[in-house]
Amino acid sequence: MKPRHLDLARDPVNAEHESFGLPPVEVAVTSGAVHPTLRLALWAVVLLMTGSILLAANFLLPRHALHDPVAGLQQLLANEAFWWAVLVGLIAQAIDGALGMAYGITSTSFLLASGAPPAVASASVHIAEVFTTGVSGIAHVRLGNVSRQLFVRLLLPGAVGAAAGAWLVSSLDGALLAPAISLYLLLMGLYILGKVAHRAVPRRRAPRHVGKLALAGGFVDAVGGGGWGPVVTTTLVGTGQDPRTTIGSVNLAEFFLTFITAGVFTALVPAAPWSTVAGLVVGGLVAAPFAALMTRRLHTRTLLLLVGSLIVAISGFNLWRALA
Repeated sequence: MKPRHLDLARDPVNAEHESFGLPPVEVAVTSGAVHPTLRLALWAVVLLMTGSILLAANFLLPRHALHDPVAGLQQLLANEAFWWAVLVGLIAQAIDGALGMAYGITSTSFLLASGAPPAVASASVHIAEVFTTGVSGIAHVRLGNVSRQLFVRLLLPGAVGAAAGAWLVSSLDGALLAPAISLYLLLMGLYILGKVAHRAVPRRRAPRHVGKLALAGGFVDAVGGGGWGPVVTTTLVGTGQDPRTTIGSVNLAEFFLTFITAGVFTALVPAAPWSTVAGLVVGGLVAAPFAALMTRRLHTRTLLLLVGSLIVAISGFNLWRALA
């Protein structure tokens, strides 16, 4: 869910994260003031999230649930897709909380393995992420973690790439697209494993080609169901940019491109997977303790190996099944 503050202390965990080019760990938000120049963005996040919650409730709850909420809740809890999504959301958010990335690619890999079409899997993940990234963006703005210049440079090209990717996934035949997406997720898993073998040596320099990076990150994130963090955040942090403002700016921009992606999917996907979305959100809400436990118990190298191997194995299976 990411409503946390970056812990920049020079402890062993953060030192290990830095060596792999990963974001620092995060701690619970306690206080913070709104940055004046980003107040408009903050209010936009609040208003868009409120509208999204009302829209999701309208689609998720059956009409009779307005008069009989207990029956509506029972119908949701009896849905097998809801509980599968709860498990997926818990695992993916625990991984994301421990590593600072990989929510989208982990959850999409699992959903594809369950038989969900590519458009439905990516739509589910992005609609659920509207709420998680919104909370994250609000927290980062209040804590002054956002660079206005970097946020603006990421926002427009990222949104364009996300809209184009969502349109592509929604327009093409899922049977034809599934192998390509599985291959992309397989490569992302190998990318994570590659971080174990290749230690990052950050060299501080002015970020270049930010717009192109955001365009590519938004596109592959929408097409593959995830990748904005691994593509954009790790690239910028790995070049020596300030982790606090980089992660805050990337997370705030992620809300807006996720909102656009979710909107395109909602308009173009025939049957929006609202039960799956609800499960992903619920699973994510209870994942924070597991992320903290994984961070304390496992070294970053071990986490990277586990997560990368898991994504490679699931994506390899999905690719084999799609081509069989």
